[in-house]
Amino acid sequence: MDIRLDNRLPEYPSFVEGIRRAPDRGFRLSAAQTTTALKNALRYIPVELHEILAPEFLTELKTRGRIYGYRFRPQGDIFPKPIGQYKGNCIEGKAFQVMIDNNLCFDIALYPYELVTYGETGQVCQNWMQYQLIKKYLEVLTRNQTLVIESGHPLGLFKSKPDAPRVIITNSMMVGMFDNQADWEIAAQMGVANYGQMTAGGWMYIGPQGIVHGTFNTLLNAGRKKLGIPQDKNLAGYLFVSSGLGGMSGAQPKAADIAGAVSIVAEVDYSRIETRFKQGWVHHIISNAEKAFDMAKEAQKNKKPCSIAYHGNIIDLLEYAEKNQIHIDLLSDQTSCHAVYEGGYCPVDISFEERTRLLKEDRQTFHKLVNDSLKRHFEVIRQLVAKDIYFFDYGNSFMKAIYDSGIKEISKNGIDEKDGFIWPSYVEDIMGPELFDYGYGPFRWVCLSGKHEDLIKTDHAAMECIDPTRRGQDKDNYEWIREAEKNQLVVGTQARILYQDALGRMNIALRFNKLVRDGEVGPIMLGRDHHDVSGTDSPFRETANIKDGSNVMADMAVQCFAGNAARGMSLVALHNGGGVGISKAINGGFGLVCDGSERIDEIIRSSMLWDVMGGVARRSWARNEHAIETCESFNETHNDGYHITIPYIADDELVKNIIENN
Repeated sequence: MDIRLDNRLPEYPSFVEGIRRAPDRGFRLSAAQTTTALKNALRYIPVELHEILAPEFLTELKTRGRIYGYRFRPQGDIFPKPIGQYKGNCIEGKAFQVMIDNNLCFDIALYPYELVTYGETGQVCQNWMQYQLIKKYLEVLTRNQTLVIESGHPLGLFKSKPDAPRVIITNSMMVGMFDNQADWEIAAQMGVANYGQMTAGGWMYIGPQGIVHGTFNTLLNAGRKKLGIPQDKNLAGYLFVSSGLGGMSGAQPKAADIAGAVSIVAEVDYSRIETRFKQGWVHHIISNAEKAFDMAKEAQKNKKPCSIAYHGNIIDLLEYAEKNQIHIDLLSDQTSCHAVYEGGYCPVDISFEERTRLLKEDRQTFHKLVNDSLKRHFEVIRQLVAKDIYFFDYGNSFMKAIYDSGIKEISKNGIDEKDGFIWPSYVEDIMGPELFDYGYGPFRWVCLSGKHEDLIKTDHAAMECIDPTRRGQDKDNYEWIREAEKNQLVVGTQARILYQDALGRMNIALRFNKLVRDGEVGPIMLGRDHHDVSGTDSPFRETANIKDGSNVMADMAVQCFAGNAARGMSLVALHNGGGVGISKAINGGFGLVCDGSERIDEIIRSSMLWDVMGGVARRSWARNEHAIETCESFNETHNDGYHITIPYIADDELVKNIIENN
C-alpha cells in the first residue's frame, strides 16, 4: 500500500464567478515561520513538483493568509453523490466521503474554495492536498483499520478491529500555554492547526437546517418564558430582530417563519442575503430601517409570519428602533463573533467591501473599528433592555467579544467573565433549563442513498417514536418533524435534524437501523450537532447554565468523546473552539453508520444513552433541578447496569449563616 499524491501536476482549477471567497486573513509570519510553513505544505507534494508549486504556495500564503493548495481542488462543484457511487472497501469509508462532499458543495459551504463550511473559519481540513489524501485513505479503509485525522492532516491508517471507530478526528487541540487566538492564527498560517468549528471539521454538517431547529426551539421557549405565550400557541404577532444571514448559517428568518413570528435580520454582505432569498428562507429585502419596521408592523397587526432581510448594519437598525421608540419582543445576534477580528463582525459606518479591504491591508485600524462598534452596539442594546426588551446572546461569543474589547461592565460579577454576563446566553435562560437538562438536543441523520423518498420514510418512522403528550418539548419536536417536509429544510444531501432526549434518540436510531435491515431504505448516517447536552464544554454557550464553578472545565466533552470511541461509534471527533472561538470551548462529536446489522443495534443501545446521559449527569451534579429529576428517573428505569450520582442539596440560609458567622 502506498498512499500519496501523484507526481502529475493537476490542471489549475477555474473559479466560478459569484461563489463567495474567504477574505485574505493577513500574512504575519516571520521569515523563519514562513520557511517552515512552505516546507510544511510541500510535505504533501512529490519532490519533482516542488520547484513549480513552492512559488505558488508562497503567493497563496502572502495574498490569502493561508496555503489552500488551490491547484489540488477538483473542478466545479463538489456535490454529495449517492453512497453507491463512491469507491471503498467498507460502508463507513464511503459514508464519510458523502459527508465531506456535502460540507464542501456550493449550496452549503460559506467559502467553498477555501474549504470553509460555516462560521467564517470552520474548515473540513486546511488545504486541498489534505482533502485529496483523505479521499484516497477513505477509498482503501477497511473494517479492520482506523484512519487518524489531526487538524485536517491524515496521519495514517492503523490496524484496529470492526467495533473500533473507523475515523478519529481532532482539531486545533492547542497546548494550554498557547491556546489563544494569536498563537492559533500563527499555527493556522503555518499549516498545523485547523479550526473545525464543530460539525465542519467533524464531517457531520447537514446545512443550515440544524441551526433552524435550534433557533426555532429557542424562539418558542423564549416566547413562553418571557412573553407569556401558552404552550399551544406560537409567536404570531411578535417581532424578532437579529443579525447575521451567512456566517452562522442564516437560519434565523426561516426559524422565525416556522414559529409564526415577524422577523427583521440585518446583514452587511448582500451576497448572503441573495443566497437566503433565492433559497426562500427570507422573503423581503429592504435597505431602509423605517421601511423595514413599517412592513414588520403591518405583518404583526395581521399576525402573519413575515421575514425581512435588512441590508445594513445591525447597529444602525437598533439605533433607529431606540430613537423611534419601536418595541422589539425578542432581540438577539447570530453573527460570527467568535472570529470578531477575522471578519466575523463588520464595524458600523463602513461598507462590507471596506471591511474586507481593511482586513487585508490594515488589521490595526480594523481592530479599532471593531472595538468602537462593539461599544456602540453594547450601548444601544443596554438602552433597549432598559425599555423591557428581552435580549439574549445566541451563543456566538457576542458578549465575550464585548468583554474582550475592554467593556468590563458587561461582566455579571464585575471582576471577570467566569460567572457570565449581565444579559443571558440563550442556553442560560432557555435551552439549558428547558431542553439540555432533560437531555433534548440536536439529533441528526443523513440518508446516504441520496433518495428523497428515504428521507420521507425516516421522518414518518421518527414521528412514530415520539409521544407528543409526554412533555411540551415532545409536542414541539413532533410538530417540527411533521412539518419538516412542508418547510423545505433540506440544503445539500437528504438529511434531517430532530431535537430528542436519550431514549428518543436510541429508539429512533434502532428503528432506522431496522429500516435498513429490512431493505426499506438505504444506509443512514447518524450524528448530532456538538451544540448539545453532553458533547460540549463552553462556559459562554452550552454549559452557560452550570453554576457550580465547573463551567470552566472540559472533562465532560473529553469523556463524551472517549466514551463514544470505546462504544464503537463509526467516527469520533474532538475540537477546540466550537462556535465561540479558540480556547473558549471543547467539543466532542460522533457519527454512526447504520448498516442494518445487529452489531449496530448493540452500539446504539450502549452509545446513545451514554452520549446524552453523561451530560445530563454532569448538569444534575451542578444542582440543575430538571437534570436531577431526569437522572433520578433514569436510575429507576435503568437499574440494570446504570447508576448516576445524585447530589445532596445544601440549604442556602444554612451556608450563608455559617459563612457570615465564621
